[in-house]
Amino acid sequence: MQDNRSGWFKSTYSAQNGDCLEARHRTDGAVDLRDSKIHGGPVLTLSADRWSVFATAVKDGALAAR
Repeated sequence: MQDNRSGWFKSTYSAQNGDCLEARHRTDGAVDLRDSKIHGGPVLTLSADRWSVFATAVKDGALAAR
């Protein structure tokens, strides 16, 4: 993962075409997500429990485009 000063990071597995999500961990255990191309855009915040469910679904391929 690549860290920056604002705490936002994206996985080194992200595509190099710029179509990526960035994330940052919050002190309350939640995770913020945003589009890497729109730094000032909307942020989706997931609780620690919801982040775990989301990350597992991504790893398992449950959210792959069909």
